[in-house]
Amino acid sequence: MTDYLSTGTLPEDYRDLALTVRDFAQSVVAPVAAEHDANHTFPYKVVAGMAEMGLFGLPFPEEFGGMGGDYFALCLALEELGKVDQSVAITLEAGVSLGAMPIYRFGNRKQQEEWLPQLTSGRSLAAFGLTEPDAGSDAGGTRTTATVDSGEWVVNGRKQFITNSGTDITTLVTVTAVTGQTGAKKEISTILVPTDTPGFVAEPAYNKVGWNASDTHPLTFTDVRVPEENLLGERGRGYANFLRILDEGRIAIAALSVGAAQGCVDESVRYAKERLAFGQPIGRNQAIAFKIARMEARAHAARTAYYDAAALMLSGKPFKKEASIAKLVASEAAMDNSRDATQIFGGNGFMNEYAVARHYRDSKILEIGEGTTEVQLMLIGRELGL
Repeated sequence: MTDYLSTGTLPEDYRDLALTVRDFAQSVVAPVAAEHDANHTFPYKVVAGMAEMGLFGLPFPEEFGGMGGDYFALCLALEELGKVDQSVAITLEAGVSLGAMPIYRFGNRKQQEEWLPQLTSGRSLAAFGLTEPDAGSDAGGTRTTATVDSGEWVVNGRKQFITNSGTDITTLVTVTAVTGQTGAKKEISTILVPTDTPGFVAEPAYNKVGWNASDTHPLTFTDVRVPEENLLGERGRGYANFLRILDEGRIAIAALSVGAAQGCVDESVRYAKERLAFGQPIGRNQAIAFKIARMEARAHAARTAYYDAAALMLSGKPFKKEASIAKLVASEAAMDNSRDATQIFGGNGFMNEYAVARHYRDSKILEIGEGTTEVQLMLIGRELGL
């Protein structure tokens, strides 16, 4: 197994965290991953274990129940989890970067004190309702509305592909909605909607190609009424604020993708040493060895890219371009490595009980979610002045 943590390049606290999560991933997550994937069941016990470890609070200050760490610590945890089960990794990523982080970044003190302690503890999950049938990357397509009536926001509309939105421990969804319009330009704001509010419905879960143990639902809002103070951040800044959240989230998705890419390398190295063909391990065949070497190079390059983006973010420097580069490179590495690993495993690679088969199905969404490959190319070009 490739072990980048043994290089001594990471500070001890980061290394110890990653090793702890690695042990949890191998001993707790991996043994049940195939079962949850096959049954399309949410891994509540695994999530409870992550909560006990404090993973949902990693990048938040202790005053809100967090661990006092930073975003890079979260990324290291996501990489280790992503090696064995992307569904578990995305549950953590979405719970932190899409669920709790908007409240931490843009919420007022009252909102932070009400919601963050339960979210950072992992006792409950929050989701972010951005995507709609006609709106994702294009904010102008947003049709969900929120109007003020007698001191309350009245929310009507639909959302789709919303992660962590329908579990038994989901308590909150932050919703982007049109709150006004000037000419052709829509004013988009974000509203906090507790999931027990009348009129809120998490529709039946999707039947997905991958990420089968991750919770994903379409949502409907029918005359959902919440207090006017449930506005998150400044009115009309909802989409702009979420773009910041997406920039950060792309680094986290890159880390998860690197985990998937490296997991495919590690599984392939092991298999190539054990699998015999024509009287010798298949890894002695140059065609196999070169394929795995390219897989390792992809994972290494992608890791370097997300480390770079995270370093810029934590130093307070602009990181939009680097976040998009990391997300682009890492998601493609995960998809390419999963395809190559499946080929190395041959017929076994087509069997869902093998981790590489799950990675093959799971990895495609990494090139789509939180900004498609095409959006990343557009953003990189824009940052270059094109």
